[in-house]
Amino acid sequence: MARPISKLAPGWWDYTTLESGILEDAARLTPRDLIQLSRPGFTVRVYDTVEEFYCAEALEYIEAWKQATADSPAGICGPIGPTEQLPLVARIVNAIGLDLRHAHFWGMDEWVLGKRAADETHPLSFAKCDKEMCFNRIDRKLRMPAENMHFPSGDLRAYSRSYDQVRCVLMQGGQGEIKHWAFNDPPKREGKYRNAPPSPAEYRRLGTRIVDLHPVTITQNARTSGGGNVALVPVRAATVGPVETWKAEKVSIWHPGHHDNPFGMRLSALMISKRIPDASVPMSLLADHPDVQFNYLRPGIGSVAVEMH
Repeated sequence: MARPISKLAPGWWDYTTLESGILEDAARLTPRDLIQLSRPGFTVRVYDTVEEFYCAEALEYIEAWKQATADSPAGICGPIGPTEQLPLVARIVNAIGLDLRHAHFWGMDEWVLGKRAADETHPLSFAKCDKEMCFNRIDRKLRMPAENMHFPSGDLRAYSRSYDQVRCVLMQGGQGEIKHWAFNDPPKREGKYRNAPPSPAEYRRLGTRIVDLHPVTITQNARTSGGGNVALVPVRAATVGPVETWKAEKVSIWHPGHHDNPFGMRLSALMISKRIPDASVPMSLLADHPDVQFNYLRPGIGSVAVEMH
């Protein structure tokens, strides 16, 4: 049977093209049900307060960087979205005097304008955000060397190779409304993918690359970062891929409740827990990663119920 046409963007794949039973099962999940989705290789954690949530997220940076030594450099790949943890990271590094000379950091993605990544003069630059909210706030004597900071804004092959040269302890991320991590969006519904999205195995072969962004992703970034100014948001980006993600020892996804909605936060967890990977829901492909953790802010879990506003 042919899969449904997307209700969001008919020329693309996305979660609205899934079999209806999966969507119905996700909508029925209660907050208690979410916690019970944990299984070996997939952990669900819930935090009661905003302070606890972002402090725990910031501490993942510290725990990864504390493992870095001269003989075994190590680091973390981190997102823009959420960003609230970034100033906390700098404050903790300064408070404990953590020397970052052997630590590394990978930015997940960067906007692309034309054929080049946006530089740090662009108002939405991810590298600019990382530096202003975190790295420039770290005491100079503690900062990691510039060459230890890797952004997908130049030679993407060199960026990808760095995951073989340095141990990535953790890849941290959020979840977008199109159910992506980084900018691993669903593909367009065209060519050989007209009747079915790529298989999970095929999608997982994608490395760091420049991608066209799903219309939902563009709209979301306008909402969360640009006050709704869609014209400000580029339509392409460079993004870390599944190839590099599977080189990270652990993937940790943070759900504060305002990047994706209550339904979306349930759907990806259900598909990972029940091992239902589908490229129309890229986050679901993490079902095959050996160590994934979903972190929820309890007030942000919400409910999938009809409320007229």
